Amino acid sequence: MTVRPRRPAEDAAPQPVRVVVLGGTGFLGRPICRALADQGHSVVAVARTPKTIGPGVEVRALDLAAADVDEISAVLRDLDPDVVINAAGGMWGLSEAQMLAVNVTLVERLVQAAGRLPGRVRVVQMGSVHEYGLVPVDTSMPEQLTPAPVMPYGEFKLRCTEAITAADRQGLIEGVTLRVGNVIGAGQPGHSLLGVVAGRLRDAQRAGTRARLELAPLGSRRDFIGLSDVVAAVLLAATRPDAPGRVINIGRGVAASARDMVRLLIDVSEVPTDLVEAEQTGPAETSWQRLDVRLAAEVLGWSPSDDLHTEMKQLWEHAGAEVPA
Repeated sequence: MTVRPRRPAEDAAPQPVRVVVLGGTGFLGRPICRALADQGHSVVAVARTPKTIGPGVEVRALDLAAADVDEISAVLRDLDPDVVINAAGGMWGLSEAQMLAVNVTLVERLVQAAGRLPGRVRVVQMGSVHEYGLVPVDTSMPEQLTPAPVMPYGEFKLRCTEAITAADRQGLIEGVTLRVGNVIGAGQPGHSLLGVVAGRLRDAQRAGTRARLELAPLGSRRDFIGLSDVVAAVLLAATRPDAPGRVINIGRGVAASARDMVRLLIDVSEVPTDLVEAEQTGPAETSWQRLDVRLAAEVLGWSPSDDLHTEMKQLWEHAGAEVPA
């Protein structure tokens, strides 16, 4: 997948820089690495398990969840990056202790390690819409909103944002956090809602049967954003001069129901499906999320596309990549 940042036409192409992508073989990290290499940047992906990413991307093995400050420092000194993008972390299929290690502990150690480098490195942190918690229906979430996360993952990601922001203020790094909506695209984590649905649809397709999806209530409305749009925003955050010191929302600025996303995936798959949705018995944990994305346009020159169909198609095709044509 080739991703080109959406930037004003008058802007010159960014000068090549040395970039280290933590979690560079994952759902977000892999396409970020490819896009950076396509732009001519020098790219090193750091991940626990080395995987081939493609031309122009070196892969370095390091268990980021277990690495201490000295180990991270040694890797960064050796690679001498201008920019570090933290696409590591996660929530799907992890316990709270694991989420703490791969999110908060890693970021705290990264900040210390980056602060030891001779130059001031730009660190782009992948934050989350879940840092905000909930807002009243029909309202948006601007960056100025006081975060009030309602789930452990949101709390951990907020602590990451606070660590990056504090390190920027102290002059240790050039820190920028992108608070990203719910991402849809190729390589969707298998434990996520859409990852689970894609797996069940693919099972039914292989078996030649009608799929039956029995799911929890799907009425929650959230800000879904395409993977290509997120990658484009990351590339801009890595190079734009006004990005450091900011927390910037990255979403479509639209609240869509999880039900609509599941139905879109069913439509894209063309698998005959019975969708059975449980009744809502209590308040949804995240009933309404819609990001205000005006700052991203102002600072990054970025705006989202409105094409989730293409992203969903890529999700579906990737989920069946191992199936013979």
